[in-house]
Amino acid sequence: MYYILFGFLYALSLLPFFILYRLSDLVYFLMYYVFGYRKDIVMNNLSIAFPEKSAAEKKAIAKQFYKNLVDTFIESIKMISMSSKAFDKRCTMECAAANALGAAGKNIQFHSGHQMNWEYANWVGARNVSIPWVGVYQHISNAAVHKIFYNMRVRMGTLLVSTREFKDVRHLYFKSQYSLALAADQNTAPHKGYWMYFFTKPVPFISGPDKGALKNNTAVVFVNVVKKKRGYYHYETKVIAESTEQYKPGELTRIYRDFLEETIRREPANYLWTHRRWRHEFTPQFEELWMDNRPKP
Repeated sequence: MYYILFGFLYALSLLPFFILYRLSDLVYFLMYYVFGYRKDIVMNNLSIAFPEKSAAEKKAIAKQFYKNLVDTFIESIKMISMSSKAFDKRCTMECAAANALGAAGKNIQFHSGHQMNWEYANWVGARNVSIPWVGVYQHISNAAVHKIFYNMRVRMGTLLVSTREFKDVRHLYFKSQYSLALAADQNTAPHKGYWMYFFTKPVPFISGPDKGALKNNTAVVFVNVVKKKRGYYHYETKVIAESTEQYKPGELTRIYRDFLEETIRREPANYLWTHRRWRHEFTPQFEELWMDNRPKP
């Protein structure tokens, strides 16, 4: 199964971008207008995040979001055969400040969200950050798809480890200097996360990035994605902390939450709205995990 699927996707990846984007337009039309893939979830999420926007404004965001989402998957397929030279023309990252921290001997945690294109984010970090780039990813259940994406993700030198293995093997990656790439907006179990508002409704944020930064006294850098035009991205970085000694539990997560909300408001169609970010309800049993400086609901 792997060789059949890989052969098909590799052949598809050899097509020029202008043809792939025509395919993307077709898939968008089917996904949005014919099948309505998770459209109810997307519109509900947009209503929670932007209650002040009109129905027409939210519909426009949703339509552009679906276009961006399909483009992301098409661009990811292209990565199977894309050269590093071709990639560098389409994707850039500002790393001067982060690399200065690396040169000073600091370990670095990079915190990003599910902005598109997240697969490009892995490659651009591996190619531009001067110290070893460790990526944490969710295991894909289908073995053939998992192997294809794993091989693609490590092509530019990423040291890749799955979330299910991370606790057991992280000491092997942390023996020497490292940079750790984390998508810090993942859903988590409500009894494990740090609870705080995300836009207008509380959610549990994963606490691992916050706890890890404090425990290891790493530098913390946030990443924002700017979509310059179709297929071209720039990854902005912002140094939040050169040391985390002065931070309290949950504080870095609150700063990240504010950063993520700001970036989403600037480019709302570039965020992953199909995941059920607000699926958990805050109840009194989670009061000890409340980390917001705003009152509990």
